[in-house]
Amino acid sequence: MSVRHRSRILGLSRHLPFCRMMKNSIAVWLIALTTALSSLQGAAAEPHTAGMMARVDTGTLTSADTLTRLAPDADPEVLALGLATMQCAQLHGVAEDAKRLAIIDYSRSSLTPRLWVFDLERGTLLFHEVVAHGQGSGGNVPDRFSNEEGSHASSLGLFVTRQTYEGKHGESLRLDGLEPGFNDAAMSRAIVIHGADYVNPALGERQGRLGRSWGCPALRPGIAGDVIESLKNGQFVFSYYPARDWLTRSALTQCGLAKVEQTGGDARLLGSR
Repeated sequence: MSVRHRSRILGLSRHLPFCRMMKNSIAVWLIALTTALSSLQGAAAEPHTAGMMARVDTGTLTSADTLTRLAPDADPEVLALGLATMQCAQLHGVAEDAKRLAIIDYSRSSLTPRLWVFDLERGTLLFHEVVAHGQGSGGNVPDRFSNEEGSHASSLGLFVTRQTYEGKHGESLRLDGLEPGFNDAAMSRAIVIHGADYVNPALGERQGRLGRSWGCPALRPGIAGDVIESLKNGQFVFSYYPARDWLTRSALTQCGLAKVEQTGGDARLLGSR
């Protein structure tokens, strides 16, 4: 893949100083991933890049092509990146038995269904829903993301789900961020999946955007319980936006990008909207 195409993956102009990063090999990216995730999980690092990528491949339950077939209205390269990043996390012992993956594309309007929940074992699409973003992330289409307490902004990257609890919005699902500096404060910030009355598409059409949360991916009350049930206890949620800082600095996302490139993915659509 050319440097020009690689820069399009990140939603950047080809004139940005991206070439230096391209000189880094996939092995360097994966070594960085090893350091970040090993500290999080206490897992032993695989010493050889070839072996690491082979282990990712053997864990695949559903291919990126299958996800694209199941969700033809989704950006295929966002789906590929979400799946590949999940596989990289599983390589390091995170939720190795997970069978569900939710992907949120925050580069889309809040009035457009931008959440997809896949059953990877059965190869089916379980849900396709609108989802709210945080007040601190912007209006109809968010453009600001944060890992900071009090920002009321959404966070990007890969999360693993934990247990449910009863909160002020009813049943809620805890999210544990796996990307240091980008979403690893999710548990302390109480970033959870929950239902909310302000996630109302009809009202949203009148006001020009969906209601917003304090950083949580909030859902319609009528569907939230079913989505939470499908994702609780060790499944994955991947939140995407073509944010240069995240895409170029997160070791886990870099592993996902490397795998998309290695498998011949045409990442031209990432960040092109």
